[in-house]
Amino acid sequence: MKYSKDKVDDAVLALLWLTHYTDGANTRAWKGHEWGALERLHERGLIGNPVGKAKSVVLSDEGVARARELFERLFAQEPM
Repeated sequence: MKYSKDKVDDAVLALLWLTHYTDGANTRAWKGHEWGALERLHERGLIGNPVGKAKSVVLSDEGVARARELFERLFAQEPM
């Protein structure tokens, strides 16, 4: 099946928001997602380098803002 890597990247970034936490001055998120998507997000400057032993990845300031925006757009419940 062909799929949009951009849409997958947006969904992964939104899910990083779901698992984010603050570690001192950094916003981090658990990185248990598809490696190709994480690498593309890193190349775009939205997250730190996902390669390494750490189970989490640092989100850049732009990544934090974009992750929150995408999470709200993709997963927020509509008011009834």
